[in-house]
Amino acid sequence: MNDIRKKVIDFLEKMNIPYDMIEHPAVYTIDEMDQLNINISNKENNEIVKNLFVRDDKKKNYYLIVLQKDKQANFKEIRKALDSRPLTFASEEDLQKYMGLTKGSVSPFGILNDADCKVEIVFDKDILSFERIGVHPNDNTATVWLSPKDLENIIKSHGNSISYINI
Repeated sequence: MNDIRKKVIDFLEKMNIPYDMIEHPAVYTIDEMDQLNINISNKENNEIVKNLFVRDDKKKNYYLIVLQKDKQANFKEIRKALDSRPLTFASEEDLQKYMGLTKGSVSPFGILNDADCKVEIVFDKDILSFERIGVHPNDNTATVWLSPKDLENIIKSHGNSISYINI
């Protein structure tokens, strides 16, 4: 196990959070993830989520938007819900700077690298309806399955802000 993934797994175990992990070939998009057709124990109420790292036009606020993999993100609507300035995708440099991640490995677990808690996590409210969601452990060669509530507890314990909006 690489050090990036180990940091996430160690954190999960330290917090006594139940999880399952599936290793797979590297994926960079939701389409590639779908082609793997992975799920834990063939349970019905699980969902892979996609993660979009965005910023406002003044580079003052950074958000990680977590939504169902098949939903489209309307930045104008998200902007209204967050009461923010116009939103755009953040650069790969900002992704590395604030979350210690590279393109293709974007994950809510990136907050573990966000020492200043600069990034706000924005969950689509529909995520709460799933028993477990699948996210990368900051490494795109595995997927960790955990409950949305447990992920919320991780984020809160780290000190990052969380918002729930309808997407």
